[in-house]
Amino acid sequence: MTAFPMISQYFTALPRIRAKSLFAVAALAAFALPGSADARIGRAYDGTWTTVFATTRGNCSSGYSVPFTVTGGRVLSAGGGRVSGSVNRSGGVAVAVSVGASHASGGGRLVGNFGSGRWSGIITGDRCSGTWQATRG
Repeated sequence: MTAFPMISQYFTALPRIRAKSLFAVAALAAFALPGSADARIGRAYDGTWTTVFATTRGNCSSGYSVPFTVTGGRVLSAGGGRVSGSVNRSGGVAVAVSVGASHASGGGRLVGNFGSGRWSGIITGDRCSGTWQATRG
């Protein structure tokens, strides 16, 4: 005797599903998931991007260059520090970076092999902001 006779009767009444059909349904479901669609679209921006920062406000260094890696719509560090961010399907990018006590965030747009935007943060104790430009390659 089963603990849930109604449930067991329901499952035995279901038609048998072929393994091929089940695989096809699972593959279509995985393809249709929004996260996987974003990853496929984000691949248009995959690669290593060299980003040059300019300070327009505050007492922070200007002209320093930092490499970032984009993989499947995710922005990652290609060097030191903690980096988290994303690139959406239209090339909009949002990134947060921290190295020791310094941290900054920024946003902008990538188009083809180029990008630009704005950033702000606290670098070695100074509140600063500015612009960034990136090239892929």
